[in-house]
Amino acid sequence: MTARASAILLGSRPQRETGAMARLLTADRGLVAAYVAGGRGRQMRAVMVPGNRVAAEFSTRPGSQLAFARLELEQSRAALMTEPLPAAAIQWVCSLTAAVLPERQPYPALHTALDALLEAVAIAPSARGWVSGLAAYEALLLSELGYGGQAPPPAPDWPAQIAMLGILEGQLATYLLAGDRRDVMGARKLLTERLARIG
Repeated sequence: MTARASAILLGSRPQRETGAMARLLTADRGLVAAYVAGGRGRQMRAVMVPGNRVAAEFSTRPGSQLAFARLELEQSRAALMTEPLPAAAIQWVCSLTAAVLPERQPYPALHTALDALLEAVAIAPSARGWVSGLAAYEALLLSELGYGGQAPPPAPDWPAQIAMLGILEGQLATYLLAGDRRDVMGARKLLTERLARIG
């Protein structure tokens, strides 16, 4: 069976000699783990960056649970990985999403919100332009997984926005990232330390 979808690359890890296991978020299929042949090769290096939007062609072989994927770049966010604050934000939201969502369960609202947040990180002149979107995404993630209510009201200023992130951090650590997922919070800690320097 073969299917095509636009997806956000959340992360990848080496698999075999030149391949990679990628975690991708699609609107219709949700979180999909798939093997990408040549995913660690030179030609795919620019594609296999967390936060990139890709056109994915998924195929499964009879009797196999593992999906295979061919990826083509739709929108690159690789240049942002050289900037400390945007890179920390992208690593955090992608790691968080990959760690907490169940596989193959669609969350179209999360897919849309994550893509919008990544775009805001890309085009905003500073973190002040996207930090409220980050808080809204985290609240939506909690809500979609059954741990929250409505999105937080817009914070009037920078200290209030940082305070809102602190409240959400406690909820994320308690409800979504407890136990063996706790190491993902390291990416959040790095992000909040960098945001605090803006003060």
